Amino acid sequence: MSDGPLAGVRVLDLSRLLPGPMCTLYLADLGADVVKIEDTDAGDYARGLDAPAGSTSAFYRAVNRGKRSVALDLKQDEGRDAFMCLARGANVMLESFRPGVVRALGVDYDAVARVNPAIVYCSLTGYGQDGPRAAMAGHDINYLGYAGVLDQTGVRGGPPALCNVQVADLLGGAASAAIAILAALVGASRSGRGRYIDVAMADASLAHNVFALHALEQRGTPPVRGADLLTGGVPCYGVYATADARFVAVGALEHKFWSALCNALGRPDLVEGRLARGDEGARVRDALQAVFVTATRDEWTARLAGVDCCVTPVLDIAEAMRDAQFSAREMVGRRSDGTREIAPPFRMSGHAFAPDRSAPALGAHTREVLLEAGLGEEAIARLAARNVVRAG
Repeated sequence: MSDGPLAGVRVLDLSRLLPGPMCTLYLADLGADVVKIEDTDAGDYARGLDAPAGSTSAFYRAVNRGKRSVALDLKQDEGRDAFMCLARGANVMLESFRPGVVRALGVDYDAVARVNPAIVYCSLTGYGQDGPRAAMAGHDINYLGYAGVLDQTGVRGGPPALCNVQVADLLGGAASAAIAILAALVGASRSGRGRYIDVAMADASLAHNVFALHALEQRGTPPVRGADLLTGGVPCYGVYATADARFVAVGALEHKFWSALCNALGRPDLVEGRLARGDEGARVRDALQAVFVTATRDEWTARLAGVDCCVTPVLDIAEAMRDAQFSAREMVGRRSDGTREIAPPFRMSGHAFAPDRSAPALGAHTREVLLEAGLGEEAIARLAARNVVRAG
């Protein structure tokens, strides 16, 4: 039995790929029993994403650790009946189909709530359950584009740049859905009544576009890409190249940090240019760049190690995985098969991160979970014979 705060919570996860599985990964890491409900054919196609034929992708393994897999065909009446047996004993359900799909399958909120009024049911989509774009397909780039986030990403004078952290999927989808689910679980524990949750990744991207909104409200016009306070518009906050074609990140927003940096670089004359814009800002940035290009990234890291100035190296992911701070925090570990995994981004007393199972093969736990739900061996065997379920 898990010692996590969500021990005893059963989650049925009908989602695939990244946003939904990342949301339920948070719940699994907190002790919930997450059961992936997959079709009997390919299941979650993240398994083969960018992986050699017949192997499981590192991506799938990373976001599905600690979960169980049940493969059943919801398009068959018997499959839907089996699902409802599982739903009776569940606390949470998450789905990420386009609006209307779960109703067509007969597993929408109204149907599930009839057998389990306490269910917390979350629908996670790109644009939400209503509105003119509700039925449209989309990905992270599309949601960020509509929410005014992509427009702000990139350098001055250049096109919008793509970030390899999927902001809409992870902040908008996974984190926002997890917050809403946990809040609804607290409410259900008090009232015995569940809730329906509608999370749109585009909505969440807009809700978190705080600094662009600040600029719009403060100045009356949208900020120019690469020219706002936190996007490279001032000398004290930006990225500077070094002699080895690597980079350092300068985050010396406050006067005390900027002053310490300028003095450490032997350029106290630049102190007054911390927030300079226009021609003066360009002059100060160029002067700072001319200093940083005289040494390598690691040399600057060593030179400034004792200076409280918010200047850090820009690491690649391989370097980040070896970083001393992340190692001290035990953020990176290795499983028994040698693969690396990243720990959850939270610690809490009385609960140690120790996943007891790897990401599941398709249908690996079908028999086990259906037996727990009250189906007998003969009933499960009949369902398997009719291709209603697939047992791993």
